[in-house]
Amino acid sequence: MAPIVHLVRHAQAVHNLTEANHRLHDPPLTPHGENQCVDLRSDFPDHSSVKLLVCSPLRRTIQTTMLAFEPETSRGVPCIALAELQETSDLPCDTGSKVAEISKDFKDQAIDFSLVPEDWNSKLGKWEASHYAIDARCHAARKWLKNRDEDVIVVVAHGGLLHYLTQDWMDSDKFPGKGDLQLDRALSKIPLNIDGSPAVGTGWENTEFRTYRFVDADDDDSIPMQETTESYQRRKHTVIPLTKEEKMQLRETATKIWQEQGYEKASKA
Repeated sequence: MAPIVHLVRHAQAVHNLTEANHRLHDPPLTPHGENQCVDLRSDFPDHSSVKLLVCSPLRRTIQTTMLAFEPETSRGVPCIALAELQETSDLPCDTGSKVAEISKDFKDQAIDFSLVPEDWNSKLGKWEASHYAIDARCHAARKWLKNRDEDVIVVVAHGGLLHYLTQDWMDSDKFPGKGDLQLDRALSKIPLNIDGSPAVGTGWENTEFRTYRFVDADDDDSIPMQETTESYQRRKHTVIPLTKEEKMQLRETATKIWQEQGYEKASKA
């Protein structure tokens, strides 16, 4: 049976404070982000059932995993860094560190970096910040997760990436980072931070977690995931889930805006 997957967005990192900080390479969590991890550790309801931790190899996701899921690591639950879970853009803040460097920095943590290739942070080829390449990486990640033997898995990743991974684009402009996002109803304007700089959105709040199951669909080779009713109602209450067609429309809108902002490259044919 395919696993239950708890998906988590990382805690607040330095680049989340201001658009100017997007120039920082692979930034760490802020002190507030570390406190968010403590709150997540307390709020997460299923620590005892988790059999595997999986995280993006960027600093903020590794830190979030180690801090928020200390109950798991303390009882020997393995943690695997998966390169396909890196954030979508090729900005410095979304570009990871060299494997040797990140392994050294977290040498005291039991993290398996064997699935992180040397070129994972090149943002070239399969790792580029294009619609096409991100889709392919998330398809590979879903396939890898679905084929795992563990029945309950926690995945810690990024706001943009999680929309691609789940194929759910609802509220993709909800949390733009620093500033108050006012998105034109006709979706004809690029959203801005309060300082006038472009803002990228995500429907995932820092340290938000949602629960998914894999859907058996003979006519769909995308390896779809579906949020559980309990998880959906926890954050949306009585809102009716979107149809597949509505999700695709939201995806087209979100990725168009991200491309205009320079957070994502245009898709290949």
